[in-house]
Amino acid sequence: MDQNRSPNGRDCREPPSPSSTARPGLVVIAGPTATGKSRQALLLAQRLGSPLLNADSRQVYREFDIGTAKPTPAERALWPHELIDFVDPRHTYTVAEFQQAAQARIAAAHRQGQTPILVGGTGLYIQSITAGLGIPAVPPQPQLRAQLETWPPEIRYAWLQQLDPVAAGQIHPHDEVRTLRALEIIYTTGKPASYLRQAHPPDYPILLLGLHCPMPRLEQRIARRTAEMLAAGWIEEVKTLRQRYGPDLPLLQTLGYAEIGAYLEGRIPAAELQPLIVRRTRQFAKRQMTWFRAMPGIQWLDCEAEDLPEQIWKRVTAWMAAQTSAGTTPAVAARPPADP
Repeated sequence: MDQNRSPNGRDCREPPSPSSTARPGLVVIAGPTATGKSRQALLLAQRLGSPLLNADSRQVYREFDIGTAKPTPAERALWPHELIDFVDPRHTYTVAEFQQAAQARIAAAHRQGQTPILVGGTGLYIQSITAGLGIPAVPPQPQLRAQLETWPPEIRYAWLQQLDPVAAGQIHPHDEVRTLRALEIIYTTGKPASYLRQAHPPDYPILLLGLHCPMPRLEQRIARRTAEMLAAGWIEEVKTLRQRYGPDLPLLQTLGYAEIGAYLEGRIPAAELQPLIVRRTRQFAKRQMTWFRAMPGIQWLDCEAEDLPEQIWKRVTAWMAAQTSAGTTPAVAARPPADP
């Protein structure tokens, strides 16, 4: 047996985790799609012994696996992943539901003296926790939604731009699920969804880490991952979901699934499918970066740095030590340069 390792495999030469003495808080690993957030969060969770919570709005749904880049069964066997793969695809899982579930799990971790890790690319999910947004508790309105769904998607989005330009600016034009939800809130409450989100920040410390790389490199990562997902059976996944739930399921209108659906219906040639998904994913990543850049306190790290796990570990342990000694957080690192 390696004398430098403990029975649980931890390197005994590294400094002990401060998690047992630091005031419990929350570590967030955020950033645009294809930056490797899930892997880095898994490595950190294993090293800290912390709960790992998902903050991706599509990974909460069962059966939507390949196209959402959900952690594989092998990865999930390495460490428990929570708030993932548990919602029926026919149910519209709201931000308010996520917020309630995540806050409850964070509180439970704090009672155990643990600092959980929240990982994902859905900015509104993350901000609902880090900023304590007051999410309108408006249940789905089937009759209203049925009426709204009679409008073409581009008309719905244009109408949202008029009624709530702030919310529209945070929602991708092709994200029909969130567009419908925002309109649902407006028609039910009579007020814009953005107006109703009053912030009540949590009283525990938060370390917000963002993974990024310049857009040309990110586009290469997106292209590579899209090819891998298609090779892994993404088209077959969409076929199965369409057969099981019908082609009009709202989740099947989201990024990637909508393009594959159009291909299956003969509206997109095979040669154009992958480039189209890559292009639209790139557009989505740019919108994600716009959202995350606006988050106060985010500390940016290059997602392709060879020593990225160690960089993250050093940031986390320094932050935890600061909570123990002075109750303050380390200085915020410089933000990434804007992409051309």
